[in-house]
Amino acid sequence: MTHPFHPWAGREFPFVAVQRTWKKDRAYFLGDDGTMQSLPTAWTDLAEPDVFVSLSAGRSAFRPGDLLALADVLDASAGRLPDSDV
Repeated sequence: MTHPFHPWAGREFPFVAVQRTWKKDRAYFLGDDGTMQSLPTAWTDLAEPDVFVSLSAGRSAFRPGDLLALADVLDASAGRLPDSDV
């Protein structure tokens, strides 16, 4: 588990498989009680390295697309429509 904010961060589990579910890859593994569990593959070391994160090398906390989406949400919550020219 590599997701930094997940309670299981840093733990290792017996890997079972990767399957595509609801258009997302999920990693299936055996939990402490022996039952099948799953997490998004992006939260594990099975995921391909994120190109933006690799290239930014920690110099940027946010992706440009995410900031633009946030600006749209903030504009909508303030009762404004997003600019169509941006």
